[in-house]
Amino acid sequence: MQINSTGKVMQHIPAELKTWLYASGSLTQQLTGLADGEFSVQPVKEHFQRLTFSDAKWMRMPPQHTSWVRESYLYGCEAQPWVRAKSIFPILSLQRRARLFKHIGKKPIGRFLFQRTRPACERRVIRLEDGWTRQSCYTWHGCKFIVQETFLADFEQFLQKQNSAG
Repeated sequence: MQINSTGKVMQHIPAELKTWLYASGSLTQQLTGLADGEFSVQPVKEHFQRLTFSDAKWMRMPPQHTSWVRESYLYGCEAQPWVRAKSIFPILSLQRRARLFKHIGKKPIGRFLFQRTRPACERRVIRLEDGWTRQSCYTWHGCKFIVQETFLADFEQFLQKQNSAG
């Protein structure tokens, strides 16, 4: 049992998820490989909102700064989504090279983010209501933004089935 700095008991990360939460590189490519070439993105919501204090601090931006947020589900080879993704692009980043992310529709962010580049990445792993989540703060061509990926229960079940079958 682990206890965090506030005295709360921390849950253990399931072994099958640990490698996914801490993997570097493109989650798009990794999920596509796991799903034998199948992968799709279903955008759910795109909107403007102020940065949260925590996100602003992490990106070293003013907390009153506005961002463009894209929320979507990522699918592999099953009918249920595997990942709930949320990308947070500060307006300053959208005024530069990252503006292309605002117009990618159903294309995965990873297709552009990792194309001929290895962006700097700071990562934190947390447990949210929907599941274990990795939050990545990328610096890509001088633009900072956050990509949050929550691995859903159906993905964990898929991994468990694969582990018991293989």
